[in-house]
Amino acid sequence: MKNVLITGARSGIIADVIKRIKNNFNLYVTVHTDSELKAAERVYKNDKNVRCMKLDITNTEDLRKLYEINVDILICNGAVAESGSLLDIPFDKVRDNFEVNFFSNLKLIRDVINKSDRVRIIVISSLAGKVPMPFLGSYSSSKAALSQMMRALRFESKLLDKRVDICLIEPGLYRTGFNKLAFDKKYDYMDYESFFQDKIEIIRRAENVFLFLFEKRSLNSISKKIIKAILSENPRFYYRAPLEQSLFVKIYNFFF
Repeated sequence: MKNVLITGARSGIIADVIKRIKNNFNLYVTVHTDSELKAAERVYKNDKNVRCMKLDITNTEDLRKLYEINVDILICNGAVAESGSLLDIPFDKVRDNFEVNFFSNLKLIRDVINKSDRVRIIVISSLAGKVPMPFLGSYSSSKAALSQMMRALRFESKLLDKRVDICLIEPGLYRTGFNKLAFDKKYDYMDYESFFQDKIEIIRRAENVFLFLFEKRSLNSISKKIIKAILSENPRFYYRAPLEQSLFVKIYNFFF
């Protein structure tokens, strides 16, 4: 069976994908912290094809754990989302967004391609990188950079003397808890050091309504896209879901 390395596999969309493919691949399921590792080990304790590992993709020592793994498919799902106005979000949070979502993923991809003659790289980006999101500009910008990186890498990889399949997954809004957590992070500092102190409740209510209206409850549409990218002999370059949000992005980008 092929070896699949998955980063950022704590929960959410990727956990749903793991549940669907775990009997068909050797899975290296990685999470960020020791506490998350213990939780993952409990979830997959009866799955003989699943090995759980702690992997901080920004940590060089952690990355050395991967040198012994012959990776056939790399799924880059590790990400963080910081929120706040670009006028006052702390710079260390912006740097962290790009360090995790862009630079660390690039380093991991380079390492895997360097040691493999044939590999498939599947990167989980976001439709937030295609449409500007107020008070989520740091995260959206990092995902836009990640998507553009994969578009460039797609063409460069065709010139290599090895087979490298590049797949870009751009999910929309799904109810996994990730979006709500991201939106709420800014309220830790906005009430005492923000241009928008007097508008916090208006912003909070608008975000809650937005998530209630547009977050998809079922993960099926995006899980199916990721599984297609994993299983297809000749996968497409990009996959997007849900359909209605993908269509909105196309229309938005056409006009703006």
